[in-house]
Amino acid sequence: MTHFYYTLSQMARIAPYFPMPYGVPRVDDRRVSGGVVYVIRNGILWKDAPKAYGPHKTLYNRVIL
Repeated sequence: MTHFYYTLSQMARIAPYFPMPYGVPRVDDRRVSGGVVYVIRNGILWKDAPKAYGPHKTLYNRVIL
């Protein structure tokens, strides 16, 4: 299975759209955003996302919030 990750130049372009961290340190935005794309692209449930992208609840919250 191959994982989806944005390239560094792609992340530099979309980074201004991520919220600023406050309180608790944020997990890697590149990893989590890749997980969101992976779930949407493959049409799977959030809980079925590979663990390499982080907790499924984090993926879900990044899309909803």
